[in-house]
Order: sequence, then structure tokens, then C-alpha cells
Amino acid sequence: METAALALLGFFAVGYFVLGGADIGTGMLAPYLGRGDAERRLVIASFAPFFLGNEVWLIATAGLLVGCFPALEGELLSGQFPALVPLLTGWVVRDAGLWLRGRAHGRWWRAGCDGAVVCGSWAVALCWGWLLSALFAGTPGRVVTGPLAVTGALGVAALFAVHGLGFAALRLTGAPYARASRLIGRGRAWQSFALTSVLLAGAALFAGAGLPLAGSAAGGATLALLVPVLLVVTPLLVAAQVWLWRSFGGRVTRPAYF
Repeated sequence: METAALALLGFFAVGYFVLGGADIGTGMLAPYLGRGDAERRLVIASFAPFFLGNEVWLIATAGLLVGCFPALEGELLSGQFPALVPLLTGWVVRDAGLWLRGRAHGRWWRAGCDGAVVCGSWAVALCWGWLLSALFAGTPGRVVTGPLAVTGALGVAALFAVHGLGFAALRLTGAPYARASRLIGRGRAWQSFALTSVLLAGAALFAGAGLPLAGSAAGGATLALLVPVLLVVTPLLVAAQVWLWRSFGGRVTRPAYF
């Protein structure tokens, strides 16, 4: 049961960084990709159908960590508190900008919501880099500081941005598509997206490999209760994600509600 819990934890974490990283990265680059209001709406429409579904992978990761590895969850929550607070704040600000953008039609209102999406996306990406730097260094109980923290935060944020750029080149049309293609090369969107997906998955797995997961697992009775439920729910989550991408995976040709 412990091995299955470890495999599921890695699967959920990889799913979040690959799928959620796409909409985070696209949100980071929204000012570059979309120059006017209509273009920014097009950029947001490219990832708006997916961002809630992508966040489910993070919620599943956190839930599994709390239920199956409670000792490690407590260590991470207390030790990485300075990184988690701005990360969650950025997450809330970003989602609020996405939800509220279509609620009013004033120019300043839309500009403020666009700013919330961009700033929130950058905050989430940088804080993930800061948090992962501590896991790379093998210190889950405390945040890293100094050059290591700066390098890790900027490096992971840059990876998110390039990942979002590949996603944008696969989804957008018109001038935003041309801007995305200008940086990664025309006809190379799939290669770029696949490469950054592998790198993000590798970063998540490498960070998890240094965690004391085996020594912090819950008792056998708890795992015997939770793991079978997760094994039933996981295929449903994957099926829902496949349906979502099949339904909304084409190129965006016009702005949506957002």
C-alpha cells in the first residue's frame, strides 16, 4: 500500500506541474502575447477551460500528502510556510482575476483583472521555484535563502514560462500565435511543449526523491482505507481530463466569456 501511495503521489504531482504549468506559464506571458484587450481575451481563452481542472491535480496531491504522509505534510507546512503563503496568495489573486474579468466592462476593471492574472501567475511560478529549491537541497523543513533560492525561483519560473509559450503556440491564432511562434520557432510547438513537460515532470520527481516519504507514511490501516479509494478515483480524474482536452483542445479563434 505504501508503494502505491508513493506512485500516486508522484503521478498527481507530475500531472499538476505538466498541466497546471501550461496555464501558469501562459498567464505569465499574457502581456507579451496579447497587446490589446481583444488579444488578451484570446490569450486567456486559450487556457481558461483548463485551469480549474488542472488545479484538481494539485488538490489531489495535497490531499494524498495529508492523508497518507501526515508527518511529512506537517514538516513541509511549517518549514515552507514563508514560500507557501505567497504561493497561495498568488493562486487566489490569479483565479480571482480570471473569474472577475468578465463581470464588468470598464477598461480599468479589465486592466486590473489582467494584472491580477499576470502577477498571480508570476507569484505562483516563483514560489514553486523557491519551494522546490529547498526540496532539491534536501531541506524540506526550512526554506533556502541566498543565491540558491534566487537561482531556483528564477530557473523554475523560466521553465514555466517556456512551457506556457509552447502551449500558447499550440492553442492560439492570429497575432498572439505569431508572437509565441517567433520565440520557439514555427512548427516546433509540440517539440517545445513535450520537452518542457519532461523537464517539469523530472523536476517534480527529483524533488520528491529527496523527501523522507517512507519514514513518514501513515499507518497500515489508514493506507488500506485511502489507497483503494484513490485507485478508483484516479482513472475518473484522468478520464475527465481527457474529455476536457478533447472538447476544448482546438485552436482558439475568438475571445470567450473571460
